[in-house]
Amino acid sequence: MREHNQTQEATLVLSNVRMTDGRRADIVLDGEHIAELAPPGQGQAERRLDCTGLYVSSGWIDMHVHAFPEFDPYGDEIDEIGIRQGVTTIVDAGSCGADRIGELAASAQSARTNLLAFLNISRIGLSRIDELSRLEWIDAERAAEAVRAHPDLIVGLKARISGSVVKDNGIQPLRMARSLSGALSLPLMVHIGSGPPDIADVIPLLEQGDVLTHYLNGKDNNLFDAAGNPLPVLTEAIARGVHLDVGHGTASFSFRVAEAARRHGIAPDTISSDIYRGNRLNGPVYSLANVMSKFLHLGYSLQEVIDAVTIRAAAWLNRPELGRIRPGETANLTLFAVEDGPVPLTDSEGVVRTASQSIHPKGVIIHGQYAACEIRP
Repeated sequence: MREHNQTQEATLVLSNVRMTDGRRADIVLDGEHIAELAPPGQGQAERRLDCTGLYVSSGWIDMHVHAFPEFDPYGDEIDEIGIRQGVTTIVDAGSCGADRIGELAASAQSARTNLLAFLNISRIGLSRIDELSRLEWIDAERAAEAVRAHPDLIVGLKARISGSVVKDNGIQPLRMARSLSGALSLPLMVHIGSGPPDIADVIPLLEQGDVLTHYLNGKDNNLFDAAGNPLPVLTEAIARGVHLDVGHGTASFSFRVAEAARRHGIAPDTISSDIYRGNRLNGPVYSLANVMSKFLHLGYSLQEVIDAVTIRAAAWLNRPELGRIRPGETANLTLFAVEDGPVPLTDSEGVVRTASQSIHPKGVIIHGQYAACEIRP
């Protein structure tokens, strides 16, 4: 970060913007940095953007996306699921293994959205969707080389542990992922879905700091019993510090399960989309904001929802500055509205809930520039 120069003339003021705690302010920007949080109407700069009626937060972080468009249909362009949707940082959740992680890293150079990634433990990544069906594809030496080559990109390892991915290998790919995690000192993000292996065999292998994604899926192998009570393996995982991530996706978010989790006080640590081209254009995901609106409808406060895509995500990434709005630091901001009016929201099982409010991103500040969002309703 360059040193902030207090004498430089400010370039932009976001006027009369509302914080999620209810405070209003003018945010004065000096190039890429926040120069001042001034009382509403008192910020001075070369240009003024009237933000009356808009909220501001630190830039949204989507902890689970697929941003490698070469793997059609399970990929998308970085900026399409990033800044155009109000998201300033995306974390690709294992699209690429060691074979092609270099291509993903290169693609970030021409994008405006910040990109981080989980490395798929299978060197072939999502070039096919049974990437853990052959154990020889879990190449520890190649994975280690990839991590050494891209230390600023790779934040963890991804293992998709469901029947269609592991085939006859059962729990063995996760055991190998656990060993690789220890060798590389990187946490795991573990995808759960249909068995086998049984969920009761999967969750005990997750440790403090690991990410359990798709924890609100409604498949037969899910984390809640028929009465909506959490399984002991889930409550035990929470107690030892496993991180709960939504990862909505095409098939991994159920209102029924999410309502059960809410009743038992099992809130997400991070809200993420598992978005790619298909479920962005055709649903049921559409955008991170659409997923956030579902949690607003479930009864979580706006502050809780925003924290789950800012402060909490930034803390897990060990990049707390991404979750702050502070003078002297880099301006990384999302402007958004909370709009009243009935809006249908659809889960991964085709169940529709009608919400009375919804969240709509309007613009971002990133790399010293304002960019308007382009997003379908």
